[in-house]
Amino acid sequence: MSEQIARTEKQLGAVVRRARKQAGLTQGGLGERIHLRQATISRLEAGEPAVQLHTVMEALAALGLELVVRPRSRGGAADIDNLF
Repeated sequence: MSEQIARTEKQLGAVVRRARKQAGLTQGGLGERIHLRQATISRLEAGEPAVQLHTVMEALAALGLELVVRPRSRGGAADIDNLF
């Protein structure tokens, strides 16, 4: 999977969803890997803001992804949405 930018919860959820599908996993399958319910994975992928940071980090790790923090580029969230 190539580098992707996510500036909102929904964009991060979309990144997780694409990576999960690319890995051939169902939401339940990913949840089993990190000991979470399918509903929690669904909430993460939907971009619900109440998902705990620990849950996000566990899901990313299970999918072989990592979070990188860098200075923000000048494009707005709408510009990033166009990539999805």
